[in-house]
Order: sequence, then structure tokens, then C-alpha cells
Amino acid sequence: MTLYDSILTMVNDDLEISEMASSDEDYQLLNKDLEFINDSINKLTNEILLSGEFDKNNCYIEIHSGAGGTESNDWANMIKRMYLRYFTKTNYKYEIVSEQLGEEVGIKGVTINVKGLNAFGYLKGETGVHRLVRISPFDSNKRRHTSFASVLVTPEIDTSVNVIIRDEDLRIDVYRSSGAGGQGVNTADSAVRITHIPTNIVVTCQNERSQIKNKEKAMDILKGKLYLLEKETVDKKLNELKGAVMDVNFGSQIRNYVMCPYSMVKDLRTLEETSDVNGVLDGNIDKFLESYLRS
Repeated sequence: MTLYDSILTMVNDDLEISEMASSDEDYQLLNKDLEFINDSINKLTNEILLSGEFDKNNCYIEIHSGAGGTESNDWANMIKRMYLRYFTKTNYKYEIVSEQLGEEVGIKGVTINVKGLNAFGYLKGETGVHRLVRISPFDSNKRRHTSFASVLVTPEIDTSVNVIIRDEDLRIDVYRSSGAGGQGVNTADSAVRITHIPTNIVVTCQNERSQIKNKEKAMDILKGKLYLLEKETVDKKLNELKGAVMDVNFGSQIRNYVMCPYSMVKDLRTLEETSDVNGVLDGNIDKFLESYLRS
């Protein structure tokens, strides 16, 4: 029996019971059933919304700071912390594949492998530019600054997917992994950077101590990006044939995080908003993820 059939059967049964209910015990039973039905409907709704080709897959989330040096690097690090808090609250496993630290604070970029059911489905709507407005903690004059960070979410594709990558299309560089210092710093050139020349896609991996393992992980990421690029090209052609007008550019701004002169986080696509900026930056982003899915 499917979840839909189970819900329908329970609703019909409870309708009959409600007509004969006469005691507090009967009504308590109906209330418990109603809670179960509501939870089941929410679960069924999510199953319908997360039925895309890659929605159930693990994913990679990349964060890059925009122009602005220290300000943007700090904002990129705040975005990273927001997602890590979200992963912890939702019991998603994650692994930092590659990270480039800022000169003074924050990060210039980071790639995180997120593992869990529907990871890509929930996070795919985060792709785009995230904008922060705040009084800068790095400005002695306490002026208001605007910072940008870009986010790109790609699915982790099954390595059995037939994506043809020719050796002559790749430029592979190895370099010394960076770390926090001490025993955490590798003394061998084990980090790997792969450039796919035809598309100019660049992926890096430095998490593993073995150069071979870093190369394998980087190739997996590259394969996922090329597969998604191929799919987007086909989708674009189909939309052109249908006469659809759709802005799917990676650089489009999707969300504002305003801390001054007022407090608000607003998604510019769904118009979902909240005044609890600190809560959002602590990982409470469910309402934004779900509103995007429902849109």
C-alpha cells in the first residue's frame, strides 16, 4: 500500500468514527490520527516536490567570495558556517573537499561534499549570489558595507554515468596542500587541481593525503559538473522550442541578508522573508529551501 493509499484509508475510517464518537477517548484517538495524517501529507508533499532526476543524490556545494577582499571573504565564511549549522541540524554528513583561506580573515572559496537523502533536492535552490548588508566590523568608521558571495550546488553523479572526458582536454596540476599548521600540513605535493580546457571548469581537491585519491575525488566532481552542464544545454534548447523565458544564470542575485538599517532576510524569487537574520545565519534556512521547492 502506498503512502497516499494509507492516508486515504485513515481519513475514511476517521470520518466514520467521528460520526459515532461519543467519549473523550474517541476524540483523543481522532486527534492523534489527525496529527499522523498531517505529518503524512507533509511527507507525501516533499516526496512529490523532490522527484527530480538528481533530487535524492548527495551533492557538492561551492562557496566563493565576491570582490571586496576582507569583507567578502568574511561573508563567504559566514555562508559556509550557515550551511554547516544546517547540515548538523538535519543530520546530513559533510566533508570539506577543498578550501582556500583569505589573507586576513574568512575564505576565498570552499567546496563541501554533502551526504544524505535528498541533499541536492533541498539545496539546489541555493545556487546564485547571496548579498549581505551590515555595519562592517572591519571599518573603524562603522560604515555600512555590501558584500557578495556566490553559491553553486551540483549533484553527486553516480560514477557509472557515461560522461566522456578525454585526457587531452584536461590540465592537471599538483601542489602542496594547505592546512592549519603543525601535523595538519602535508609535506608532499598531494593536492590536485584539474582544469577541463573546453569548458574552463576548474575543480580542486586537497582533503586526502594521497595524490591519487585527491585526483579521483576531483574527477568525480568534474564528471558531475559536465553532466549537469550537458543537461542544462538540453533543457535550454527544449525551453527555446517551447518559447519559455527563463533566467538560469549562475550570477543572478537570489537572496538579501540585511543587518542594517533593519533586520531582514528576503528571497527575491519566492518573496519568502524573515526578520530573524541571526537565526538564518545559524542554519535555520528550512523555510527558504521549502518555499523554493513549492515555487
